[in-house]
Amino acid sequence: MRRIFLFALMTLIAATSCAQNEIRTVAVLGDSYSTFDGYIPEGNAAWYFTHPQGENDVVKVEDTWWHRFCAAGDYELVLNESWSGSTICNSGYDSVPCPTWSFIARMKNVAGGADDPDLILVFGGTNDSWANSPIGELKFSDWTEEDLMNYLPACCYMLDYLTKEAPDSKIVCIINSELKPEITQGQIAACAHYGAHSLLLKDIEKIWGHPSVKGMAAICGQLTEFVKGL
Repeated sequence: MRRIFLFALMTLIAATSCAQNEIRTVAVLGDSYSTFDGYIPEGNAAWYFTHPQGENDVVKVEDTWWHRFCAAGDYELVLNESWSGSTICNSGYDSVPCPTWSFIARMKNVAGGADDPDLILVFGGTNDSWANSPIGELKFSDWTEEDLMNYLPACCYMLDYLTKEAPDSKIVCIINSELKPEITQGQIAACAHYGAHSLLLKDIEKIWGHPSVKGMAAICGQLTEFVKGL
């Protein structure tokens, strides 16, 4: 009888653990790579539309990496907080300050609420690299407004907020291919410090600098395999 009781208890604990680790809801914090007109908050800038951007062939929301990922995993996308052209830090293109649409300005929309998503996908750093935003150095506390104009301190600031405000959420930073090495390696180091996960993409086909249909499928495939190991 004791063995039966212990076996039943262990089964219950295992089942509870699986339930706690199950991913049901997803939120995205991103830039143009994650946009699609009509599927991001009103007022956010979109890059992907139902008509081509240049020669890019992504003209259906079903072709986007995040729609593919959620459909494949039967996940509920609770929010796609993406903004085309946005940097993680508060320094945008031509050194123009962007304290209202940067990642660190919008991160509060995806975490810290009454019901945080099971999985938070952060897909940024591309514009910080392209805009030649100041890099700075890794900094894990006591950030100033000047610090947050720099990529690395802002990246730490963002991950500090997300991990503290959504402690039960899995956080994955998706890192684009072909970025400046200091952007890529800095984000990986920041993720390691905060216990977030980093996925470094490879072999992503792009048109006009943005994933094509083939590129979107590759992102989805790499992310799907990565999440299986969380």
